[in-house]
Amino acid sequence: MQRVLFVCLGNICRSPMAEAIFVQAIAKEGLSIEVASAATSRWEHGNPAHQGTKNVLQARGCETDQLVSSQIAPNDFLMYDWIIGMDQQNVHDLKKLAPAYVQKKIHLFMSVVPGQETTGVPDPWYTGDFKETERLIDEALPYWLQTFKENQ
Repeated sequence: MQRVLFVCLGNICRSPMAEAIFVQAIAKEGLSIEVASAATSRWEHGNPAHQGTKNVLQARGCETDQLVSSQIAPNDFLMYDWIIGMDQQNVHDLKKLAPAYVQKKIHLFMSVVPGQETTGVPDPWYTGDFKETERLIDEALPYWLQTFKENQ
């Protein structure tokens, strides 16, 4: 079973939204993939997902009760096959934390979308635009699903 970890700064907006949307899509596709999310910082450790994220997810019929912020741990770099940062800063921070031999597991979320390879997902905690976050996750979703299928 493949394991995927979505990562953003606080793990209350972007990465839990990606986690829940991917869990729903993976179940629909019948794939055997474990999905989780984490933060590069401890700022929001133990806090639930932001209400804006919950609103988007609940409108899609996604479960939100299990979405509680946690910080990435050293063991995560070994446990997960795919570690996906939501923006360039997240990727930079992950690469600073990760041992050299697991760097290839770290990817930018939009890197699989043709023409968007260097695009980051803006943090709606700052922008207030949770629908834009959802739109970008939906844009990358089929590309990531295809990537996961090809690597099973």
